[in-house]
Amino acid sequence: MIEEIVKNPQRERDRVCKLINDDCLNVLKNIPDNSIDLIVTDPPYKTITGGNKNGINSIRPKGMLSGNRKLFAYQNTIQPNDWMPVIYSVLKPNTHAYIFTNALNMEIMLTESRKAGFQLHNILVWEKNNCTPSQYYMKNCEYVLLLRKGKAKWINNIGDSKTVHQFNNIIGSKLHPTEKPIDLLKFYINNSSTINDIVLDPFMGSGTTGVAALNNDRNFIGIELDKQYYDIAVKRINNEGKKNYE
Repeated sequence: MIEEIVKNPQRERDRVCKLINDDCLNVLKNIPDNSIDLIVTDPPYKTITGGNKNGINSIRPKGMLSGNRKLFAYQNTIQPNDWMPVIYSVLKPNTHAYIFTNALNMEIMLTESRKAGFQLHNILVWEKNNCTPSQYYMKNCEYVLLLRKGKAKWINNIGDSKTVHQFNNIIGSKLHPTEKPIDLLKFYINNSSTINDIVLDPFMGSGTTGVAALNNDRNFIGIELDKQYYDIAVKRINNEGKKNYE
């Protein structure tokens, strides 16, 4: 299923959003090669345990995970080597991909990205305003792989962008368990694309990348397998379209 926001193609600020409720592997194979300007995505991966609760420090702080776990059923089947080559193919040459990861999955993400043809520009650190309890240093950040396809491409805001950047995490009720702040994704989109570019998120979740893309006057393609989160994304992005483009 595809939802489109197309108000008036003759007006400068009108944008197109295509939201698809399907397995991204089914959809990506139908997107033409070398057609996407930027990818920003938070793919499914295993989360990290806080350690052995029967060890020396047997008292487990509140919020510590009891073991490596998966948040979504999709994580049981899809692997980076399934989707990494395909997102590489659909990206235009000399463009960027931002891929969220954690320490446990960084090695495989880097390995599979290189196999697909990507080269690493940088490992970015999102410093949050909260942390996850752990006996192996409390985790107050997430990692983002800044990958490139083809020749090196400079970011747009060279003087104002650091490797470690601070954006407040969403505290309390979230629309999605791994929902990211809109301003964080706007930061990446602004740095690696221009107005009218097409931004793709193959693991769209609740649609935050799409909201950020519309806020930055970009077009957006979002894919989400879970109908519950897809419906949330459709509502959010349609509301954002009405707010900005009517």
